[in-house]
Amino acid sequence: MIYALARPLLFMLDAEKAHHLTLGMLESAHDLGLLPDPLSKPSNPVEAMGLCFRNPVGLAAGLDKNGEYIDALASLGFGSIEIGTVTPRAQPGNPLPRLFRLPESRAIINRMGFNNKGVENLILNVKKAQYKGILGINIGKNFDTPIEAAADDYLFCLEKVYSYASYVTINISSPNTRNLRRLQQAEALGDLLFALKSKQGELAARFRRHVPLAVKISPDLTDDEIDEIARLLLHHEIEAVIATNTTLAREGVTGQAHAEEAGGLSGAPLKDASTRVIRRLHLTLAGKIPIIGVGGIMSASDAREKMDAGASLIQIYSGLIYRGSGLVGEIIDSLSSIGKQ
Repeated sequence: MIYALARPLLFMLDAEKAHHLTLGMLESAHDLGLLPDPLSKPSNPVEAMGLCFRNPVGLAAGLDKNGEYIDALASLGFGSIEIGTVTPRAQPGNPLPRLFRLPESRAIINRMGFNNKGVENLILNVKKAQYKGILGINIGKNFDTPIEAAADDYLFCLEKVYSYASYVTINISSPNTRNLRRLQQAEALGDLLFALKSKQGELAARFRRHVPLAVKISPDLTDDEIDEIARLLLHHEIEAVIATNTTLAREGVTGQAHAEEAGGLSGAPLKDASTRVIRRLHLTLAGKIPIIGVGGIMSASDAREKMDAGASLIQIYSGLIYRGSGLVGEIIDSLSSIGKQ
């Protein structure tokens, strides 16, 4: 209710400034004790990746790139929080402006470019947080690392975050880092997954703790490409797949202000493309690897659609921008009621 009143004012600001202002206000409210204890929210547990999620609704990566607002975001009732994308070295990202709202279609276009303060800074923030729930850490490569050396960046970040994460997401599908999506191609992906699983085995032995790996893929893949990725995920025993990242397509927003801006499109227009990928993955993976569905979830019915297509868990981001935190509880309540039928 409060967000519904504040949103028109926030939407009068530049999108990135509004983003930082909103998170700052949320953090202040948390520091003043004005936000609820996340454990006071209803529980609807889900088992996936060998982990127990308090409920199936997670926060997608991108909202809190540096892990600066973990405790405040946890108070919104999420069953998991994914922070990042983080890279080995700090980087500013792409030039401003780089974040655009398309309110007519409840969409967002971003070309942020993995702007973050680096993996060491993220770890410091994670150490400060009191949150004890499921924490995903999303890792990527620096913009100036040649694609041929990308594995080095992922391995570096994996080793750094391993002991602090509940699971680690390998982001190979952002459209805003040059050539990154080439890592989804069969040979490159196979090599990367082999290196990551080898490093995961070493780290599991060192820390005596197995941290699952998830791979986040694009909505712009063909069925044949999805099938090949699924085969590689199974072969390398990756623990989860996140479907999907943002899209380069502009279906549903043509002619609107900012529609021609470069970058990835998220929000309501992404829903069907994301669900298509989930459905294809579900068919190919046959339940052997859990799917985390993300993309265009603006309501409880959108979340149910993802679950019906084969997702075990869902994540939201753009829905928060347009609906506010009430969306989290709405989805949890809806999915919980289905489970009781």
